[in-house]
Amino acid sequence: MQYMIMNYMPSDAVADTDQPLAVDDGPAWGAYTKALIDAGVMRGGNALKGAFSATVVRVRDGKREIHDGPYADSREQLGGYYIIEAADLDEALQWAARNPAASSGAVEVRPILTQ
Repeated sequence: MQYMIMNYMPSDAVADTDQPLAVDDGPAWGAYTKALIDAGVMRGGNALKGAFSATVVRVRDGKREIHDGPYADSREQLGGYYIIEAADLDEALQWAARNPAASSGAVEVRPILTQ
């Protein structure tokens, strides 16, 4: 089964910059990504620009509303994600616990719906 591992990071690690990660965290992210690849579980993923670059779209009463900025103002932002193949949720959670965002932010794991 495939799972998405979402990296929620402190806002100051991604705010007001096109760089998705704090420079000090670079080696940890590289090592984590390499571990996923070496284990053969990585299926994809990307870093994201900071929430400052987000645009939110809502449709209310048939009218499109567009707002600059993130959906919600919070201390943590979605900084990127990984798609992995894991036997079950327990295995996906083991990988999530190794994610560098787990030590300074939060990591969310969700199964990916397939047809």
